[in-house]
Amino acid sequence: MRSVNLLIKPVSSNCNMKCSYCFYNDIANKRKKVSYGKMNEETLENLVKKAIASSEVSCSFAFQGGEPTLAGLEFYEKFLEFVNKYNKNNIKTYFSIQTNGLLIDEKWAGFFKKNNFLVGLSLDGDKKTHDLFRVDKEGKGTYNRVMKTVDLFDKHKVAYNILTVVTSQLAKHPQRVYNFYKRKNFGFVQFISVIEPYGEENVSHPYSLKPKEYAYFLKVLFDNWERDSIKGKYISIRLFDNLVRMIGGYPPQACEMNGMCSIQNIIEADGSIYPCDFYVFEKYKLGNINEIKTMEEILKNEIAKEFIASSLELPDECRNCEWYSLCRNGCKRYRYDGKKYYFCNAYKEFFEYSYERLKKISESVTSSTF
Repeated sequence: MRSVNLLIKPVSSNCNMKCSYCFYNDIANKRKKVSYGKMNEETLENLVKKAIASSEVSCSFAFQGGEPTLAGLEFYEKFLEFVNKYNKNNIKTYFSIQTNGLLIDEKWAGFFKKNNFLVGLSLDGDKKTHDLFRVDKEGKGTYNRVMKTVDLFDKHKVAYNILTVVTSQLAKHPQRVYNFYKRKNFGFVQFISVIEPYGEENVSHPYSLKPKEYAYFLKVLFDNWERDSIKGKYISIRLFDNLVRMIGGYPPQACEMNGMCSIQNIIEADGSIYPCDFYVFEKYKLGNINEIKTMEEILKNEIAKEFIASSLELPDECRNCEWYSLCRNGCKRYRYDGKKYYFCNAYKEFFEYSYERLKKISESVTSSTF
């Protein structure tokens, strides 16, 4: 394998927050075992050793949760010891972590900077929208604590981006959210639409996002992004960046825009391997990092093959849609009726509104931009 990518859950579903819309908390509570605890040292060593041994060019280790910082700083120091121990052929290694930011202090920030970790920080807009759903175990908003982490990251010059979940409430205020992020000088932002609980797609929740709301959010967000890009005040918004790539003939970087699933190598705390963060259920288990010999075994797994194949089902409506080359029926997990992408109409409305301008931007950039 030329490159190996792992998404690691060092403390399983354990978290120091209780976000109303958390999809992984929902998954954990619907499987036989809610939490696998903290990953032990043997499993950590095995995943590093086997990932590097299976890679020819590069190896990417991404930590997520739950809340991965609950594993403690010593866990990540030990992780780096294993990387140095087994990376004798100097394979390129990349490290990243997705965090809610509550435990970050000077030591954590310094560690991320020193060891070139790319940090994803969860933040849902300003205080009004963030504190609606991103609360701690006592039900208290976490905005002020997250912003202290932003200050620490800026102080230590940590490479970080912002991950924002678009709920119904946030979607009503795209201008306010964009202006706030612009004032904070956030250079890299990823907006992801909130997902309904597994198996409960037809039930409305306080945060549930309707396609019409999402279309409005995307259009206003795009207007601001385009305007500032023209002025030379570019903010990287992952969705728009990917669309520009795709129009220019380049593959998207975002998994959900590929038109099919791939094996993401989700490693739970006990070493169990799953194809995707949205499907960490027993029936999708592909093996265990402590038991397999190489990562290639996972790709040959029949469950993995069936998982990928199931994502290729395409409604006739998609085959005849002028926007299929950009939408590609979205992420499998958002096909609430089993076939059609839930936000289909939202994207149709957005593409009709923005395509010519996206195309113009795509024609103005060079391949080096990608």
